[in-house]
Amino acid sequence: MTQTFPDADESRLERGRRALDAIDGAAGRNVIEALDGIAPDFATYLFEFPFGDIYCRPGLTLRDREIATIAALAAMGNAAPQLEVHIQAGLNCGLSREEIVEILMQMSVYAGFPAALNGLFAAKRVFAAGEGTSANATA
Repeated sequence: MTQTFPDADESRLERGRRALDAIDGAAGRNVIEALDGIAPDFATYLFEFPFGDIYCRPGLTLRDREIATIAALAAMGNAAPQLEVHIQAGLNCGLSREEIVEILMQMSVYAGFPAALNGLFAAKRVFAAGEGTSANATA
């Protein structure tokens, strides 16, 4: 997946919407829709800051950013729903299943075996949900 750089004619909100859709797809849209009934302003913050500003910066590819995000969420140990979204995003950005498993196994050294196990089980759920779909069958 190509890097999404800022466009002078595009607002942070527009850029963030485009980036979220490219990275997270339907899972990202589901998070935004879930916020509608409780905190629609928070959805705007999600579009603008993480996706419109940080993900669109030069210096790292989207693939590299997803490696960092998967590792961080797995190390936290308490963010399984977000980890699952970003495992799928990693697949969307060109990571293979084997690479994701290796990232999660690496977390056993720095975040402990429970965090690595929880991450691996999250990956297993994401991989199982993608079985039979062309986008994930080769990832």
